[in-house]
Amino acid sequence: MDLIHFLQKATIVIPLFQVGLLLLLGTLSLLMGWLRLALLINLTFALYWGYLVNRAQIGPAIGRMDHLSVTLYFGFGIVIIVLALIGFFSHQD
Repeated sequence: MDLIHFLQKATIVIPLFQVGLLLLLGTLSLLMGWLRLALLINLTFALYWGYLVNRAQIGPAIGRMDHLSVTLYFGFGIVIIVLALIGFFSHQD
């Protein structure tokens, strides 16, 4: 099974509590005018849900992928979060 076929047939489980937490944190940060924090919260939740929470469902597909693809996927997610943190703390409006 290739990656496209897997993505079309995959069922991802996201706990409702976490969806509510994302909505609460994102909404509060946007209401306070902290746009970069809201972006960072959304990126972190997306990386967490996409890779860590659903490890059992995506494990077989990842097992068939080469290690470079998995490393790039997770690595780029971490890089985006780190760059967002750097931008968040280095520039004050």
